[in-house]
Amino acid sequence: MAKFLIVYSTTDGQTRKICHRLQQVVEQQGHQVAMVPVEDADRIDLASYDKIVIGASIRYGKHSPLITRFIEKNRTLLESKPNAFFSVNVVARKPEKNIPEKNPYLQKFLRRISWKPRELAVFAGKIDYPSYTPFDRFMIRLIMWMTKGPTDPKTVIEFTDWEKVDQFGRRMAKI
Repeated sequence: MAKFLIVYSTTDGQTRKICHRLQQVVEQQGHQVAMVPVEDADRIDLASYDKIVIGASIRYGKHSPLITRFIEKNRTLLESKPNAFFSVNVVARKPEKNIPEKNPYLQKFLRRISWKPRELAVFAGKIDYPSYTPFDRFMIRLIMWMTKGPTDPKTVIEFTDWEKVDQFGRRMAKI
Protein backbone atom coordinates (compact mmCIF):
# COMPACT_ATOMS: atom_id res chain seq x y z
CA MET A 1 0.00 0.00 0.00
CA ALA A 2 1.34 3.42 -1.01
CA LYS A 3 0.62 6.87 0.38
CA PHE A 4 -0.54 9.22 -2.37
CA LEU A 5 -0.76 12.99 -2.20
CA ILE A 6 -2.95 14.88 -4.65
CA VAL A 7 -2.19 18.61 -4.77
CA TYR A 8 -4.65 20.63 -6.81
CA SER A 9 -5.62 24.06 -8.01
CA THR A 10 -9.26 24.64 -8.90
CA THR A 11 -11.08 27.70 -10.18
CA ASP A 12 -14.74 26.70 -10.07
CA GLY A 13 -14.52 23.30 -8.38
CA GLN A 14 -14.32 20.88 -11.32
CA THR A 15 -10.66 20.03 -10.72
CA ARG A 16 -11.44 19.32 -7.05
CA LYS A 17 -14.30 17.05 -8.19
CA ILE A 18 -11.92 15.20 -10.53
CA CYS A 19 -9.41 14.85 -7.67
CA HIS A 20 -12.11 13.33 -5.44
CA ARG A 21 -12.86 10.79 -8.16
CA LEU A 22 -9.15 9.96 -8.53
CA GLN A 23 -8.94 9.57 -4.76
CA GLN A 24 -11.80 7.05 -4.81
CA VAL A 25 -10.28 5.06 -7.67
CA VAL A 26 -6.80 4.92 -6.11
CA GLU A 27 -8.22 4.01 -2.67
CA GLN A 28 -10.20 1.17 -4.29
CA GLN A 29 -6.82 -0.20 -5.37
CA GLY A 30 -5.79 -0.38 -1.69
CA HIS A 31 -3.79 2.85 -1.33
CA GLN A 32 -4.10 5.80 1.05
CA VAL A 33 -4.80 9.18 -0.55
CA ALA A 34 -4.63 12.68 0.88
CA MET A 35 -5.92 15.66 -1.08
CA VAL A 36 -4.76 19.20 -0.45
CA PRO A 37 -5.40 22.48 -2.27
CA VAL A 38 -2.18 24.09 -3.46
CA GLU A 39 -2.82 27.01 -1.10
CA ASP A 40 -2.23 24.63 1.83
CA ALA A 41 0.49 22.47 0.29
CA ASP A 42 3.39 24.24 2.00
CA ARG A 43 2.10 22.93 5.34
CA ILE A 44 2.37 19.32 4.17
CA ASP A 45 5.44 17.11 4.60
CA LEU A 46 5.77 16.03 0.97
CA ALA A 47 8.57 13.62 1.81
CA SER A 48 6.14 11.50 3.84
CA TYR A 49 4.23 10.53 0.67
CA ASP A 50 5.26 7.80 -1.74
CA LYS A 51 3.60 9.23 -4.86
CA ILE A 52 2.49 12.73 -5.78
CA VAL A 53 -0.16 13.76 -8.31
CA ILE A 54 -0.76 17.40 -9.22
CA GLY A 55 -3.89 18.66 -10.94
CA ALA A 56 -4.59 22.18 -12.15
CA SER A 57 -7.37 24.00 -13.91
CA ILE A 58 -7.09 26.61 -16.64
CA ARG A 59 -8.62 30.06 -16.56
CA TYR A 60 -8.02 32.39 -19.49
CA GLY A 61 -5.39 30.11 -20.93
CA LYS A 62 -3.21 29.73 -17.84
CA HIS A 63 -2.73 27.47 -14.87
CA SER A 64 -2.63 29.09 -11.44
CA PRO A 65 0.71 30.73 -10.62
CA LEU A 66 0.48 28.94 -7.25
CA ILE A 67 0.82 25.59 -9.05
CA THR A 68 3.86 26.81 -10.97
CA ARG A 69 5.49 28.07 -7.77
CA PHE A 70 4.70 24.83 -5.93
CA ILE A 71 6.23 22.75 -8.73
CA GLU A 72 9.37 24.85 -9.05
CA LYS A 73 9.89 24.99 -5.27
CA ASN A 74 9.50 21.19 -4.94
CA ARG A 75 10.92 20.02 -8.26
CA THR A 76 13.77 17.96 -6.76
CA LEU A 77 11.45 16.13 -4.38
CA LEU A 78 8.84 15.60 -7.13
CA GLU A 79 11.49 14.09 -9.39
CA SER A 80 12.56 11.68 -6.64
CA LYS A 81 9.11 10.04 -6.44
CA PRO A 82 6.59 8.53 -8.82
CA ASN A 83 4.56 11.52 -9.97
CA ALA A 84 1.94 12.76 -12.39
CA PHE A 85 0.35 15.98 -13.58
CA PHE A 86 -3.04 16.60 -15.13
CA SER A 87 -4.65 19.70 -16.58
CA VAL A 88 -8.37 20.49 -16.64
CA ASN A 89 -9.60 22.76 -19.41
CA VAL A 90 -12.64 23.16 -21.62
CA VAL A 91 -10.65 23.04 -24.87
CA ALA A 92 -10.09 19.35 -24.02
CA ARG A 93 -13.76 18.81 -24.91
CA LYS A 94 -12.54 18.59 -28.51
CA PRO A 95 -11.29 15.13 -29.53
CA GLU A 96 -8.23 16.58 -31.26
CA LYS A 97 -7.18 18.38 -28.05
CA ASN A 98 -8.02 15.86 -25.32
CA ILE A 99 -4.66 14.10 -25.10
CA PRO A 100 -1.56 15.60 -23.45
CA GLU A 101 0.48 15.76 -26.66
CA LYS A 102 -2.23 17.75 -28.47
CA ASN A 103 -3.54 20.02 -25.71
CA PRO A 104 -2.15 23.52 -26.28
CA TYR A 105 -2.54 24.67 -22.67
CA LEU A 106 -0.78 21.66 -21.23
CA GLN A 107 2.02 21.86 -23.79
CA LYS A 108 2.55 25.57 -23.12
CA PHE A 109 2.65 24.89 -19.36
CA LEU A 110 5.17 22.06 -19.73
CA ARG A 111 7.47 24.34 -21.74
CA ARG A 112 7.35 26.94 -18.93
CA ILE A 113 8.34 24.63 -16.06
CA SER A 114 11.55 22.71 -15.44
CA TRP A 115 9.82 19.61 -14.00
CA LYS A 116 9.03 16.76 -16.37
CA PRO A 117 6.11 14.75 -14.94
CA ARG A 118 6.37 10.99 -15.39
CA GLU A 119 2.68 10.67 -16.23
CA LEU A 120 0.39 13.20 -17.90
CA ALA A 121 -3.32 13.55 -18.51
CA VAL A 122 -5.74 16.19 -19.65
CA PHE A 123 -9.44 16.26 -18.82
CA ALA A 124 -12.24 18.38 -20.17
CA GLY A 125 -13.77 20.69 -17.61
CA LYS A 126 -17.18 22.22 -17.12
CA ILE A 127 -19.07 25.31 -18.27
CA ASP A 128 -21.43 26.80 -15.68
CA TYR A 129 -22.41 30.24 -16.95
CA PRO A 130 -25.01 30.97 -14.22
CA SER A 131 -22.36 30.64 -11.50
CA TYR A 132 -19.83 32.98 -13.14
CA THR A 133 -19.38 36.66 -12.40
CA PRO A 134 -20.69 38.92 -15.19
CA PHE A 135 -17.13 39.55 -16.41
CA ASP A 136 -16.20 35.84 -16.44
CA ARG A 137 -19.50 34.96 -18.13
CA PHE A 138 -18.83 37.52 -20.87
CA MET A 139 -15.21 36.45 -21.38
CA ILE A 140 -15.90 32.72 -21.35
CA ARG A 141 -18.84 33.13 -23.74
CA LEU A 142 -16.55 35.09 -26.07
CA ILE A 143 -13.92 32.35 -25.91
CA MET A 144 -16.59 29.70 -26.50
CA TRP A 145 -17.98 31.66 -29.45
CA MET A 146 -14.49 31.84 -30.97
CA THR A 147 -13.94 28.10 -30.42
CA LYS A 148 -17.46 27.06 -31.48
CA GLY A 149 -18.50 26.04 -27.97
CA PRO A 150 -21.75 26.66 -26.08
CA THR A 151 -22.62 30.33 -25.59
CA ASP A 152 -26.15 30.31 -24.13
CA PRO A 153 -25.78 32.14 -20.78
CA LYS A 154 -28.03 29.55 -19.10
CA THR A 155 -25.75 26.67 -20.10
CA VAL A 156 -24.38 24.29 -17.49
CA ILE A 157 -22.52 21.43 -19.15
CA GLU A 158 -19.93 19.03 -17.79
CA PHE A 159 -17.54 17.86 -20.50
CA THR A 160 -15.47 15.63 -18.19
CA ASP A 161 -15.09 12.06 -19.42
CA TRP A 162 -15.34 10.19 -16.12
CA GLU A 163 -14.21 6.88 -17.60
CA LYS A 164 -11.01 8.60 -18.74
CA VAL A 165 -10.56 9.94 -15.19
CA ASP A 166 -11.08 6.42 -13.80
CA GLN A 167 -8.51 5.00 -16.25
CA PHE A 168 -5.98 7.62 -15.17
CA GLY A 169 -6.68 6.78 -11.52
CA ARG A 170 -6.07 3.08 -12.14
CA ARG A 171 -2.85 3.97 -13.97
CA MET A 172 -1.76 6.18 -11.06
CA ALA A 173 -2.35 3.35 -8.60
CA LYS A 174 0.28 1.34 -10.51
CA ILE A 175 3.02 3.97 -10.90
